[in-house]
Amino acid sequence: MQRRLFLGAAVAASAAPTRKIGKVEILFKTPGPHPNGLQATDEGLWIIDQANNYVYLVSYTDGKVLRSFLTEADRASGITHDGQALWLASTYNRELIRTDPKTGKAISKHFTPGSGVIYKMLGDPAGRSSPLAHTVAHPPTPTPAPAKPAAPPALNTIGTGAHGLEWRDGKLWVAVPPSRTIYKIDPKTWTVETKFNSTANRPHGIGWEGDYLWATDTNMNGFFKHDTKTGAVVEQIILGDKDPLPHGMTIRNGYLWYCDDIGIVCRFKL
Repeated sequence: MQRRLFLGAAVAASAAPTRKIGKVEILFKTPGPHPNGLQATDEGLWIIDQANNYVYLVSYTDGKVLRSFLTEADRASGITHDGQALWLASTYNRELIRTDPKTGKAISKHFTPGSGVIYKMLGDPAGRSSPLAHTVAHPPTPTPAPAKPAAPPALNTIGTGAHGLEWRDGKLWVAVPPSRTIYKIDPKTWTVETKFNSTANRPHGIGWEGDYLWATDTNMNGFFKHDTKTGAVVEQIILGDKDPLPHGMTIRNGYLWYCDDIGIVCRFKL
């Protein structure tokens, strides 16, 4: 009985229909060495880099940098835009930071629901690393040392925080690996309005297709389409073993864009 409970989410995902996709296109190298979050906007593609804590706004066509700045995040793994400001998942100090999109200065900082130590469960998929790690050269980018992050709240002192972020109708959606959960948060009151389980043990980027929320799981090497009212996985996409490994993700004009943290941006047609 315990094993069935532990494997419930993964079994539900495996039972969902699999969407066939075309070839994954590798579009361009990222300006930072280890991209870990993407957000598509009309202005361009936003990229957050976990290694240097920089945000880059780049062109969709060739990855040309349109704007960049150092943030107050600590090894960030997610980014989204609320129409006025950026939100950053500052993973290693377990904060969600609303940030000025011109300067990188923090507007407000909040604790991450479900943050903590990532635990192991019976039946977890094994950790996965990029199959392109030894083939894609990405020279180091010299950058100023990031500002020392503010001390986390007293009751939030260990572990890690969020990865993927999305914004919809005034609410912030957050994928949090330590709790294996996706949360919907009211940013005005910092209240969780709903939540549901992620598919496996390494949820990452998230993105909207209509009213459904696709969520990456890096160790599952795929993407899982959730009904946000029930949390049920209604469809899945599994990449090939030789495809770039998915981390940050966003959706734009019928294409799913994702980054491999070795330093490339990819996409495929949904």
